Amino acid sequence: MFNIATVPKSARQALSQDGLSLLNPAELTATLELPTPAWTSGWQSLTDSWDCLPPDAHLKDGGHYRKRRHSCFVQELATGALIQTPHRAHWQPTDYNALHGGFERWFDPVEPKVATAPAWTDLLASLGRLFAQVQPAARWHIEAHQFRIDTAGGVGRPTPEGAHRDGVDFVVVMMVARHGVKGGETRVFDANGPHGVRFVMQEPLTALLLDDARVIHETTPILPADGHPGKSFRDTLVLTYRAAGFQAP
Repeated sequence: MFNIATVPKSARQALSQDGLSLLNPAELTATLELPTPAWTSGWQSLTDSWDCLPPDAHLKDGGHYRKRRHSCFVQELATGALIQTPHRAHWQPTDYNALHGGFERWFDPVEPKVATAPAWTDLLASLGRLFAQVQPAARWHIEAHQFRIDTAGGVGRPTPEGAHRDGVDFVVVMMVARHGVKGGETRVFDANGPHGVRFVMQEPLTALLLDDARVIHETTPILPADGHPGKSFRDTLVLTYRAAGFQAP
């Protein structure tokens, strides 16, 4: 298990066999059949929206290092339709998130200019089609989270809840930007055994795809890079896909 650094595999094969697939930018666009360079250019035009994320007001560790937006979508696999739902809270049971589970967390929605952009909708829909090849589904209930973790307080914690699962079918963690930081090592472990992998996602559009039932994941804290002045941050897009509906109390 977890031979991501040795034998190349398709994303579908890696998810089916190992429960995870790590894709570099070229592999991501090729796997999802996203038209380049048009899609890449369209996506790049959206990345400034990470500069406008409001603070996460729900951090129970008292930190101020996370900014966030959140929106939900439903993808109908038969028709290909991807529809944004009325704005709703993010909720997880404590079984999956002992720190922030068990209560409704409301975040500002993804900006309309982002949520309706072809680069955004093409990404979400293409990932949904890929996951349906691994696990057939009639529809996906998708939650999209824009995250910025900064080091203004000295340290930023991408996963303050620690190693966890999300209670969904598939998880995507895509690097958007990484500026002036060190640390932030991503760790993925077999949910039922000792095997695991560790790596640092550096390049924008690097994407980690996870079968949430089979693996647990976390990212270690980030610190300002040595000798780096000014603002330091790590931006990601996290997407979750669940066939059985949105999690709710």
